[in-house]
Amino acid sequence: MSEYYVCTGCALLCDDIEVEIENSKIKTVHAACRKGVARMKGCSDPLECTVDGEKTDVDSAITKAAEILREAENPLIFGHGNSSSEAQKLSIGLAKKTGAYLDDTSSFCQGPVIEAILQEKLRTCTLDDIRHKADVIIFWGADPSNSHPRHLSRYSYFPRGKERQRGWEEDRTAICVDVRKSETAVICGANRFYQIPMGGDEEFMDALVSALSSKVPKTSFGFDAKRILELANVLKKAKFGVICVGLGLIYSLEDLEPLFRLIDKLNEVSEFSLMPMVGQYNMRGFNQNLYEETGFINRVKFNSETGEAKHGPEFSVVESLREKSVDAALIIGSDPLSSLPLSVSRYLADIPLITIDPCRNLTSSKAEVTIPCAFGGVEYGGTAVRMDGVEVKLKKILDTENLPDAEILRKITEAI
Repeated sequence: MSEYYVCTGCALLCDDIEVEIENSKIKTVHAACRKGVARMKGCSDPLECTVDGEKTDVDSAITKAAEILREAENPLIFGHGNSSSEAQKLSIGLAKKTGAYLDDTSSFCQGPVIEAILQEKLRTCTLDDIRHKADVIIFWGADPSNSHPRHLSRYSYFPRGKERQRGWEEDRTAICVDVRKSETAVICGANRFYQIPMGGDEEFMDALVSALSSKVPKTSFGFDAKRILELANVLKKAKFGVICVGLGLIYSLEDLEPLFRLIDKLNEVSEFSLMPMVGQYNMRGFNQNLYEETGFINRVKFNSETGEAKHGPEFSVVESLREKSVDAALIIGSDPLSSLPLSVSRYLADIPLITIDPCRNLTSSKAEVTIPCAFGGVEYGGTAVRMDGVEVKLKKILDTENLPDAEILRKITEAI
């Protein structure tokens, strides 16, 4: 019998992956999407272990990293989305010990939705619920055809679920709301694509709430009221609906109140849940682990003496770098120099910087200490949390000389 593995290419954590190994390397990957294949085949440019640009051994790099964090008054620890839950918990412990700022990418993406779900302010479901029950799926500001290539085929639109045996042909309706005609919008079809102007999400939501209340909807951008009423009728008839929330929607809203209003109204007339379209394979895990420890999902600053966590926007990676309130940084499995605006991230190059990552990137090129780690779900196992909050076990596929990031973090913590 074939052995199946979990793909850590995104937060779907598909668990039906088969691999062929040749000369201690993965030669072929079966069932994974293009992102998963790239992830499982590893780095094209592996990171080397260095201190001050010179190659060194792992123990020396860990000793130097511990020295930097020990001497810093306000270190920053950032990343975590591509780490196992075990590593994340050790990172939280390290942040407590060093009085660090602690944050992850949810600070500027899916964080508000995940926080509302954990606080039980928004109704959610599992991916398996979607596959087996969902008859109406809305992709709002999301393009899973590119961001999560197996989402439509494995969970949301095309599969034949227990209660959706006739699949997409008769049993499912897919709807796309976006500012552009994405590949997902093309799949949904012209009649099910609702193109709105940039920043028009709140207004469209309120118009839809009016339509769900049997009122004639209005929008300042002149959207056809008849089409909104038709959409409302489709949503009212849903037996199990879900809104897949993408970054396009989150970035458009100043806060989640319009989304709360829409979901509350939908659940008065039908049954709808929300699914955050999380990108990195274990970002949801970090949010849950930190929430269980502190009551917050991100943007915290620890007191090294009491272990107390303070929370606020001033403790986010963006604000802490913009205000230059941190004096050293440990970056784990992330590349903020590439993803954050230069006006914010350039400060990283001016402070002692440590990078733990399997691959070389722009941030590692500026780091005083670089420590290569094993690939999660490929070169070490552990646990992770899918975008829907379901915990998944990861299995090791290949051996490597690199330590898992959890082991590196444990050694740094012990050395401080």
